[in-house]
Amino acid sequence: MAELIVVVDYGMGNLRSVAKAIEHVAPQGSAVQVTDDPAVVLSADRVVFPGQGAAADCMAALRGRGLIEPLTEAARTRPFLGICMGMQVMLTHSEENGGVDLLNWFPGTVTRFPSQVDAAGNALKVPHMGWNGIRQTRAHPLWHGIADDARFYFVHSYFCTPVDAGLTVGQTVYGLTYTAALAAGFVFAIQAHPEKSADDGLRLLTNFTRWQGEFV
Repeated sequence: MAELIVVVDYGMGNLRSVAKAIEHVAPQGSAVQVTDDPAVVLSADRVVFPGQGAAADCMAALRGRGLIEPLTEAARTRPFLGICMGMQVMLTHSEENGGVDLLNWFPGTVTRFPSQVDAAGNALKVPHMGWNGIRQTRAHPLWHGIADDARFYFVHSYFCTPVDAGLTVGQTVYGLTYTAALAAGFVFAIQAHPEKSADDGLRLLTNFTRWQGEFV
């Protein structure tokens, strides 16, 4: 059956690259639409929630466009993929911008990477930018066909720490070990950018377009 896959536009992030990647892997007949219309979000069969930039700007944009309630409803009722800022904003509070209250779908905090050094004593730069592995800490349908420790592309200065460690389905090491992917119910969220992550990223997006959102 043809489906509508919505990529949420709240004015932050490279939406074209996300939409094009999903169009490339979606089942034949599926429609991919970039929108900021709350009604279209609620009409979608699947929702992709990407984003880059600052937490305060993100929350202001979501409120200004009337998207908070539609996104919350969509995340409860249909397959929902959060990417980068789209993952961070699902937690409770970010220390970015002097402190920002987030959507609080999952209790937890978003924290800036501290000053760290690698094994050779070299300073680790912030933002964490480039390729890094994700260790799959729990099985999930979106990991299907993706090797453990597969490398994904990251660009971020803040990392997520959910209160419930059971939400974590993937971890990455950048000095410290942090939650790189979380999942519950219809939601899967990843800190990396699958649309920039070559074959494994496309595989994850392929899995999302076929996943029925069943995960406990």
